[in-house]
Amino acid sequence: MASRVSVGDRVRIKKGSLVYEGVVLPKSEFSSDKILVIKLDNGYNIGVDVSDAEVEVLSEGVVRFHESELSSSIVKGNGNLKLTFLSTGGTIVSRVDYETGAVRPAITATELLEAVPEFIDYASELAVVEYSRLFSEDLTPAYWAELSSEVGKLIKSGADGVLVAHGTDTMTYTASALAFALRNLPGPVVLVGSQRSSDRPSSDSALNMKASLAIFKEAPFGEVVVCMHGTISDNYVLAHRGVKVRKMHSSRRDAFQSINDAPLARIDFPEMKFRLLNQRFIARSKREDFSVLSRFSDKVALLKFYPGMDCGIIDFFVDRRYGAIVIEGTGLGHVRNACVDSIARATEEGVITVITTQTIFGRVNMSVYSTGRKLLKAGAIPGHDILSEVAYVKLSWILGNYPGLDRKEYVELFHENLAYEYNPVHKDSLFPVWSHEH
Repeated sequence: MASRVSVGDRVRIKKGSLVYEGVVLPKSEFSSDKILVIKLDNGYNIGVDVSDAEVEVLSEGVVRFHESELSSSIVKGNGNLKLTFLSTGGTIVSRVDYETGAVRPAITATELLEAVPEFIDYASELAVVEYSRLFSEDLTPAYWAELSSEVGKLIKSGADGVLVAHGTDTMTYTASALAFALRNLPGPVVLVGSQRSSDRPSSDSALNMKASLAIFKEAPFGEVVVCMHGTISDNYVLAHRGVKVRKMHSSRRDAFQSINDAPLARIDFPEMKFRLLNQRFIARSKREDFSVLSRFSDKVALLKFYPGMDCGIIDFFVDRRYGAIVIEGTGLGHVRNACVDSIARATEEGVITVITTQTIFGRVNMSVYSTGRKLLKAGAIPGHDILSEVAYVKLSWILGNYPGLDRKEYVELFHENLAYEYNPVHKDSLFPVWSHEH
């Protein structure tokens, strides 16, 4: 009987003295054929070994799985801003199918915007584009190139703001890619995500999107920002500079925090009041000065140093003709002395080796200890206070757009502060432990 059971069927499973009743759910690709996964009436999902059980189908389910075409539409509004909502995928555009219990990236951008009618009040024209349905861990440098080109076209066509719905797990990487690729922005580009799927009562997606409207209308900056909850409650949202933000928690709604910098702005609810928090920002540019440099190289590696690390890992990437390696070192920017020769070889082969720090806050200073000085002599480049993931993206962008530079030119360009990825001022007040209530 179990072999004739379909997803969505309501079944009763008798296993000895135990009886289970519920709706059949899709199984993981790693599940055993003997296991039947069902959703109980109390909402819990369980897996039952039915190899020695009696399975009765109480009613057949009507469940259809299909991938609809990506959608695109334009809505006229009552405001004065030309806005584009660009959906790329992730939790923010995922929903639970309550017939099956599965979470899938199949909600359309139009459905998502139904939760935020305020867009109509702010926009004279709202373009809704379902660009892709990808979870953020599946994105690549080639995708960043395509996405930045698409956002660039939207801005050149007159968009006053572009809202990019994106998965939270690799949001810093994409935000950094856009920040480097989109030069002289005439208005903000906002990345927004959700820690909870959009159809859950606890979802943070709607508030994060609403906050973007205040940014588009009132923010003086022309930067790429990440717009996410500032607390676990719905009282305010923070706009973090895209090259200075990191996801700090796997599930909290206030998972994102600015690192070595203060958030650019805060939007308070329910009044949706915009407040600038950081006077150090890149002002909006004239639209005619806007340009796009959207090439990215896939020949950049990001390594995390650990005690006993095999230095041959560095040689491996040199042998594979990688153009740059970011090594997340300890403390002030150190790796084991045994790796100095491998870094020296990388330098001789023309590979740019950048050292960042594994600490959350602070900066690299490789002149303090003898290990750091040896690394500098071997050609290692200090990353100052740049985040490791941002250094990785920046090198990918530099190698993609400026091939053929000599080593000195590459180092100078890497150290040039293009999107405020470096903060030369270290202030403890910039680094709250968690809350931004102050």
